[in-house]
Amino acid sequence: MLAQQMQPPERGENQELRESYLRTLMLVERLHRQLLDVLKDELDRQRRDDINSVQALLLFNIGDDELTAGELRTRGHYLGSNVSYNLKKLVDGGYLSHQRSAKDKRAVRVRLTEEGAKVRAMVSDLFDRQLGSLGPVANLGGEALHSLNTALMRLERFWSDHIRYRL
Repeated sequence: MLAQQMQPPERGENQELRESYLRTLMLVERLHRQLLDVLKDELDRQRRDDINSVQALLLFNIGDDELTAGELRTRGHYLGSNVSYNLKKLVDGGYLSHQRSAKDKRAVRVRLTEEGAKVRAMVSDLFDRQLGSLGPVANLGGEALHSLNTALMRLERFWSDHIRYRL
């Protein structure tokens, strides 16, 4: 029964579903790129040319935690970027402090410095400002975002299972 359910639809069948799925794939990629553009715009407005949008997003995602590069990769989407390279640049720029893990000497754990916390606060303020206009401008409220998040989490789980179980 499961094998029968996993067969691709006949050509022409579910064409609307196929088009919606492909549109979703395109939108996910495009939205991530736009998020990076929004962050770059905010960095430009704040005259912060010492870091890029991917690095600002890394700082935001680290937050108050102490993480390794691998843990950061699983938390965020750093499209077309090398997380280890960006972490090194952030350490060199004084945004992150680092120390070897006590458990695994190969792993380096990073945490925000005071300067890194300032950038994180700037990104957090941007997201809060956007949240204030999300309903009035984009007509997106809590229920719509909840439904969207549920659908995206299901898609993420589907892709994870696809890789894990070689569907």
